[in-house]
Amino acid sequence: MEIWPAIDLRHGKPVRLRQGDYEQQTVFGEDPVVFAKRWQAAGAKRLHLVDLDAARGDDPTANREAVKSIVAETGLPCQMGGGVRDEATIEALIALGLSRLVVGSAALKRPDWFANMCDAHPGKLAAGIDARDGMVATDGWLETSSTPAIDLAKDLRQRTENLVAIIYTDIARDGMMRGPNFDGLAQMAEATDIPLVASGGVTTLDDVRALVRMEMPAAIVGRSIYDGVMKLEEVLDVAGDR
Repeated sequence: MEIWPAIDLRHGKPVRLRQGDYEQQTVFGEDPVVFAKRWQAAGAKRLHLVDLDAARGDDPTANREAVKSIVAETGLPCQMGGGVRDEATIEALIALGLSRLVVGSAALKRPDWFANMCDAHPGKLAAGIDARDGMVATDGWLETSSTPAIDLAKDLRQRTENLVAIIYTDIARDGMMRGPNFDGLAQMAEATDIPLVASGGVTTLDDVRALVRMEMPAAIVGRSIYDGVMKLEEVLDVAGDR
């Protein structure tokens, strides 16, 4: 199972939110490159970045220098989500050296456009499906739609063969250190053949082992490795991602 250590960016700094709440923010330092190199030294083969400013419609360029530095100084494949809503942004972020981008709100609101972008940039776009009580949340998790997450996944698969992955996040579990929503992940895996990336609540090595038993292709780990609940080296060992 692939492991993607997460670096969430706000105003150029590494932070973590609880359940996507911008008022419940922990700042982990001044320079996100420090964490990127720390995870690389621990054995990470790839990184998952989130632009929290762009996600909720703030300055879409606030974190780009930090992103550029992370990509350049680690040389690792990096994917990033947050505020990817038009082709100009897609092209600008790919030009920074990002390996793939995660499209969330626009995949729900403009599925034809998203499918066209997947076809225009094969191998570069993943769908970020963030669910609150099984329904797709959008706009930096500030809004909840009436569309079931599973229905969106099925619809996207029908529209394009060039969608590389679904990053599936249960918002209620994100940053809460309570474990993933295994039932929701299992239902999503059964509903579509698109490779899944489990996100939100991966807290213990037992959580990682459970995801491996589910044959989950990949998982994102965040707060647990920042708080020291898990060591990334051990996570990589359990996942077999060495």
